Formats: sequence, C-alpha cells, structure tokens
Amino acid sequence: MKLEEFYTEFHHWLITRGPNYIAGILIFLIGLWFIRFFKARMRYRMSKREVHSTLQPFFLSLTITTLYVLLTLSVFNIVGWELSFLSVIIGSFGVAAGLALSGTFQNFAGGVLILLLKPFDLKDNIIAQGQDGIVTSIQLFYTVLLTGDNRTIIIPNGKLFNEVIVNVTREGKRRLEFELKLGYIVDVEQVKGIIDNAIKGTKGIIRKPAPIIGVYALEIDGIRFTVRVWVDPADYFDIKLYLQERIVKDLREADVKLPTHHLLPGT
Repeated sequence: MKLEEFYTEFHHWLITRGPNYIAGILIFLIGLWFIRFFKARMRYRMSKREVHSTLQPFFLSLTITTLYVLLTLSVFNIVGWELSFLSVIIGSFGVAAGLALSGTFQNFAGGVLILLLKPFDLKDNIIAQGQDGIVTSIQLFYTVLLTGDNRTIIIPNGKLFNEVIVNVTREGKRRLEFELKLGYIVDVEQVKGIIDNAIKGTKGIIRKPAPIIGVYALEIDGIRFTVRVWVDPADYFDIKLYLQERIVKDLREADVKLPTHHLLPGT
C-alpha cells in the first residue's frame, strides 16, 4: 500500500513539477553557455576599447558574478523554490557590510572614477591633499605619489577624487614666476636688460610664450620687478634655482645695489 502511494505521489509530482525542473535544467545549461560567450566577448571589447588594465578584471568579475546570480535566481524561480528567507538574509548582510565598509567603498568608487575620467596619468606631477609628487601607481583603492625628496605618499582615492587636483604636467609646460625688489635708485631698463640676458643664457627655458620682465608694483621702499618664463615641468625647480642665482650674480657684477632683505621668494 505504501509502495502504491509512493508511485502515485511520484507520478503526480512528475506531472505537476517535472516540467518545471526540466525547464530549469535547460535554462541553467543555456545560461552557462551564454555567460561563457558573453565573458569572451566582453574581454575582447574591453581590450579593443583600451579600458584601463586595472579596471578590466573588476568589470569582468562584477558582470559575470551578477549574471551567475541572476541565472541562479531565475532557475530557482522556475523550479518553484521559495527564496523569501534567503532574500532577507542576503539583504541584511548587504546592509551590514555596506555600513562597515562605507569608507572602503568610497575609496573604491573614487578609484574607478579616476581610472575612467583620468584627471591624471602615471608619471604626471600632481598637487593634491597638500602633497606634491609624481604619480607612480594608480590602484582601485589608493594612489601612490613619489615626492621630490624621495618620500612615498599613499592617498586614498575617496579623498583624492573629492578634493582639488592640480595637474602640473598635463599642459606640457609650466610658468616659472618670481619677484625681485630693488630701490628707486636703480635704472629700470638696465635691470630689465640684465634679467633678459640671464634668461637667454639659461638652458631649458621655453621661448614661446615669450618671457615677461616688468615692474610689478611701486611701493614706498622700492620697485618690485616680476620675472615670468615658461619651462618644462620636470625642470621647474632646477631652472628656478639657477636663474635666480644668475640674476643676483649678474646684478652684483653690474654694480646694481641689492638690498638683501628685499629679495622675495618665488610664487
């Protein structure tokens, strides 16, 4: 009697539920084939469009994982398995993880935006978060700078992307500017000629745009001259030091009086 009941129930299940399971298995197999095909096409398209190498594994993994999850949920739904309890657990875990990792997600989002929008590239000289250095590495969660005094600075991408970034390298040239204050007894044209000769004798100065030498301000205790030239960003500090020293030396040799307390730092 029990065997007959088993066969009866099995026959009933086979008629009512069997087609759903068969459809679920077919959908699962077709879905696996589609995901493998889509993965290969996506990898090819990203390589052809030159998506950043750091982002390719992330986008590929995120997309394929999402497709697997959707396929599994679809098969469960076709078969008729209830997922309400599992959905609650997954949702609760997601909320808890989101709260715990909010800072990490912010850094991750900043890294993705930096790699996509490219406000700077590797080997660019940038000024950000109070740091001035060469970009040596761009990761999903942080960016690494190497400063002029050989310090390694690691900046979280969340903070980096949400603040002002000064890209010194992108335009290919940088303006070097400093001021010199002299007394009213000096000959303005003589001083301008001495500075101009010093500029012409300094290697690495870009001639276009042309250098600017002029009187910036007339103050109670003297005349303030400004000097503006264009240089390659990598040569900025070397040329600045050399040019300032040469101007001071040439002015002294020309017997131009230099009040030492009026020599102003570069801006």
